[in-house]
This record gives sequence, C-alpha cells and structure tokens, in this order.
Amino acid sequence: MGTKRSDPEPPPPGGVLWTIAGDVRALLMLPAAFTMQVAHPAIGAGVDEHSVFRTDPWGRGERSLRSVQLWVYGGADAAAEGRRVRRLHQEIQGTDTRGRRYHSLDPACYAWVHATGFPVYLHAGRYLLRPFTPAQERQLYREWLQVGRILGLHDRDMPQSIEEYWPYYHRMLAEEIEPTKVARELLATDAPLPRPTGGPPPVRLLLRLTWPVLRAAFLHFRAFVTAGYMPPEARAAIGLEWTPAQERRLRRFSTAVRLLVPLLPERLRYLPIARAARARARAAAR
Repeated sequence: MGTKRSDPEPPPPGGVLWTIAGDVRALLMLPAAFTMQVAHPAIGAGVDEHSVFRTDPWGRGERSLRSVQLWVYGGADAAAEGRRVRRLHQEIQGTDTRGRRYHSLDPACYAWVHATGFPVYLHAGRYLLRPFTPAQERQLYREWLQVGRILGLHDRDMPQSIEEYWPYYHRMLAEEIEPTKVARELLATDAPLPRPTGGPPPVRLLLRLTWPVLRAAFLHFRAFVTAGYMPPEARAAIGLEWTPAQERRLRRFSTAVRLLVPLLPERLRYLPIARAARARARAAAR
C-alpha cells in the first residue's frame, strides 16, 4: 500500500522507539499502560461496554499488539493502521461513571490513551533496559508525538514538549484517574480468564489439563508487573499498594530479564513485525 502525500511518517529506523517498542521486554510494559488508560472514567466505561477483553482477552491482546507494532514498524502501512483504529472507535460513546457523555475519539480521551505510553516506557525502562539520558527522553517524546499523528491526533491535542507534558500528566492523575471497574479487573488475581484456544493439539491439551493452575499463576504475575512497571504517581492515583518486599522482587526479576534478553538471538529478542522491519532496514542500508 502506498503512502499518501499527507500521511504522517512513523518513527525513524534507528530511533529510540525503533529499538525498544519491538523488544520482547515491551510485553512486560504494556499491561501498565493499558491499566492507566482504562483508569480514566470515560475510557474505562468505553472498554467496559464495548470491548471483548473479557470474552476474547487473548485475541484482543494479539490484535492490539499487532497494531502497536505497525504504528512504529509498519512503514507505509503505519498510517493505514492508524486510520483503521480510528474507524473502529467511531461508534464508541456513552456515559461514564461520573455521568458525563463521552466519545472515544474526543481528543481529551483519545490523547490520554496515547499519552500513557511515554511515562511507562521511562519508568519500566529503568528496570528492564537502562535509564534514558535526557537527550533520549526528548527523542522518545518526539517519536511518541509522531506515533500520535499516525493515530490521527492533532498537535493541539497533545503537549508538544516534555516541559508541557508533565503538568498535563499530573493534572490528569489528580483530576481524572481513579480505580475504575475495568482497572480493578485487570489487577484482580481471581478474575475469570478463558484459556487460550490456539496452538498445536498437544499445547491445547496441556492447557486444558493445567489451566486452573496456569490461570492463577498468570493473573498473579500480570497484577505484579502491571503495578510494578506503572509509574509510582499513577499507581497512587489508582490506589494501588506497593510494598518494599514487592519492589525488591521486581528489581530481582527485572535484573534477570535485563541481563538475559540481550543474549537472545534476534528471532527471539524481537517481535515478528519488528524483526521483519529491522531486516528490511538492514537490507536497504547495504
């Protein structure tokens, strides 16, 4: 698919997002960002009423991950994916828990969905990657704004610099973010969770036999990494407890991941769309 002249450009090869967004460690960061998104009353209501996250959590997660990867690594297809995402949200509207009318493409809501990724990358990156330099933080934010344009956000909808971003972020945490029904479900360790149905027959059989145990372990792990890789100020806004013992466990786990992942071959370190894009970029540079 060709790129229209007016299409926004995705982040460049070799940039900060190009390096981290397709790394398998990003999978550990996504639950924190998603939970911050649905802690907004309007977004939480939209997901509660219109999403299939309860009935098809694995399919929804796979589709969402593919979409995120295309925004960064999709090249000419990035803008088309952004338009598809907007079309999916055109009819999502209703009333939030505060009695306010919402539409999912209202810039105030749509911008928050996008804005959550930046602080999660910064916070989780300190554990799983390495702390960003001030220059890298600024580059990451510029690239995140590029992704926002892919999604159809106008520059007026998002703070255009880090200096403008942090007051906006803290205002949202103070005035909007709360422990919504969906946020609580995503952090619950006793929530219903259907077992995955894909994979070869031996895997499906194994899941059928062991799912009660695996389900409990997965839900505890998801709650742990969701809270752990969420910035502390967002964690506080949602009302999550975080103990020194949990912090020590998170640091031990993160250190192991941070040391292990760089030793993996590229086919295991990067997600498929990112891996293919990196291969294309290398071929083009030769």
